[in-house]
Amino acid sequence: MTAFFKPALDFRPASDSPDRVLVFSKDRLVVKTAGAGAEFPRPEELVLTGLEPDAQLRLGTIRGHTYSGCEMRHLPDLPVGLALTGLRALFGRLDDADFQIAGYAMQLLNWVSDNRYCGRCGNAMTLEEGDRALICTACRNTLYPRISPAIIVAITSGHRLLLARSGHFPGRRMFSVIAGYVEPGETLEDCVRREIREEVGLEVRRIRYFGSQAWPFSGSLMVGYTAEHAGGQIAVDGREILEADWFTRDRLPEIPGKISIARQLIDWFVENH
Repeated sequence: MTAFFKPALDFRPASDSPDRVLVFSKDRLVVKTAGAGAEFPRPEELVLTGLEPDAQLRLGTIRGHTYSGCEMRHLPDLPVGLALTGLRALFGRLDDADFQIAGYAMQLLNWVSDNRYCGRCGNAMTLEEGDRALICTACRNTLYPRISPAIIVAITSGHRLLLARSGHFPGRRMFSVIAGYVEPGETLEDCVRREIREEVGLEVRRIRYFGSQAWPFSGSLMVGYTAEHAGGQIAVDGREILEADWFTRDRLPEIPGKISIARQLIDWFVENH
């Protein structure tokens, strides 16, 4: 999260009105459109259009402005100047800090929606006072937002990069670097080796940390690595990966957009090989 962001001490709505309210409908967000750019409408602008958000989550502040988020399943028709837009499509249109807090809000709203009732006793969960948590009204079971760690790795062999295609983009031959979720009991480096071995049948060496990215669309923390091919021939598993091959910087297939750390890893390869 940007250095300008100061998270709220708890998620309960504040007594005063926030400066910005992020209104979601599933993974889409109400924004003001201004040419190629976009921004969050003010609360009074939402009220004038018939949007009166309730059950808000207090998110925090950016540069002294307070932000809240809410989900509305049934939205009225939006007037000209407002649009309901998928968060992915807002990358590069929203200010960087606003895009990050929008991802934060979506992840928290999904967490609250998925945990309306206690998994131990079945009673209602409520927002905890003074903590960023949900608490059971009966047995006091406390839940904190869950983050699923995942690795993503660029594998090089000399001047070549391994790229693979999954079945997640039907109708497109989109290739990307290898990624996968960390299993219980694994280190991040163990996960790198296992995922590569399982999905493309290769062994690697010189595993090096590259960077990380919060990925709100799946509630993940993507931890990026680079690694070098140490042995084995490509053998795709046929389930997670449908095809894979080595590519040079001047012969790349269709690759992910710049929103993702996957693209950052591919751009790193292009710039350094």
